[in-house]
Parts: sequence; C-alpha cells; structure tokens
Amino acid sequence: MARNCPSLCNRNYKRKGDILMIDKRLIPPGGLKKEPFSGSHHGMRYLFRGDDGKSSTTFTVYIYPEPWCFEQTPEADRESASFPLSDEGMEQAEAWLFERFESEKDRWLTAEKGTMHIVKQWQQPR
Repeated sequence: MARNCPSLCNRNYKRKGDILMIDKRLIPPGGLKKEPFSGSHHGMRYLFRGDDGKSSTTFTVYIYPEPWCFEQTPEADRESASFPLSDEGMEQAEAWLFERFESEKDRWLTAEKGTMHIVKQWQQPR
C-alpha cells in the first residue's frame, strides 16, 4: 500500500551565487536516524534516508522523476548514492544531488512540465 509522500518542494532552496542549495537546517544528519526527508526540485524528487535506523552511520539519497512518490516509482527510474552520516557527508550529498540535477536538467524539467498531464491520464477511467 502506498503511503502519503510529503514534498517540501522548491521553497527549501535558496540561491547562493550560481549554486542552488538545500537549507541544511531542514536536514540535520542525526535526524535521518529517526525519519527520512523528502522533497523535490523542478521535477526531480529526492529522498534522504538513514541506512540502519538509530544505529546508522551512513545514509542514502535517492532521486527519481515526478509525479509519483518513492514507493510508486519504478526501481529502474530511481538512482541513489550513499554517504557518511555527518556534516561532511551531508555536504557531499548536496553536491551529488545538484550535480545530478544539472547533468540531466532537461529530464527533470520535462518531468515537471508533464506532471499534471500524467496524473490526469492516470485518473481517467480505463
């Protein structure tokens, strides 16, 4: 059964020079031991999740296209990378996240533009 997948969307980003950054206050590394963190940015959804519950020393970041939540997105459409559960690991994860967005920007922007069209098609009676 699919769970409700909250998204904090674009308001968690701020511009610093030419680099978009996630507000680090929203994702304290220790918090990932208790709860995952998800959001989206222009068609690219992301999920930060501790790898081993309260004893986690690493976390994994998953990226996948809109419109579906993590559980409803086919595994083939997901990509992930793991990092140490620390401030340095969080910085590495942010750098990876933004590199992945920039390297496939057209893919993510296309997903963002087509989101409502896809959802509307899915909701039509078959």
